[in-house]
Amino acid sequence: MFSRWLRWLVLGCLAVGLVGCGSSSKKMPAPQATEGNWQAVQDAARLQGYPYRYGGESPAQGFDCSGLVQYVYAAQGVRLPRDALSMAKELPSVALEQRRPGDLLFFNVEDKPFSHVGLYVGQDAFIHAPRSGRSVMRSSLAEPYWRERLIGARRPSTYRRLSQVRM
Repeated sequence: MFSRWLRWLVLGCLAVGLVGCGSSSKKMPAPQATEGNWQAVQDAARLQGYPYRYGGESPAQGFDCSGLVQYVYAAQGVRLPRDALSMAKELPSVALEQRRPGDLLFFNVEDKPFSHVGLYVGQDAFIHAPRSGRSVMRSSLAEPYWRERLIGARRPSTYRRLSQVRM
């Protein structure tokens, strides 16, 4: 009798917890990323510390923001446009609240929409090559500078693979 009561109590608590999942809270669990996206995140994380170089697109040269993203996704077999604005125009848009690790985040820097791009790594953080004199680094969207300039997200995992593009 006691074990039956305990079982119903546990099931009741679980049901109450699940009902709470349907509410419209501001904190939603992050959706899972695809394998390719996790690999891109891991590759970008390994590039932290490489210097920013305008036009740079490799560890030997250093990276600018779009060169970093292009390099990481080329390793996954995804060919991306070379600059942030072209990436934003060509890649499929994602609602900011639906972003997943591996998605690209775009920023309006110096009153230029889609002038900076970084790779979302989860937990409101992204990896990017910020500017001259800095290195590839991880930054937080909790920082007012980045939060106020965030203008969009794109998902390159569904974009064209290198094998699908004639070179």
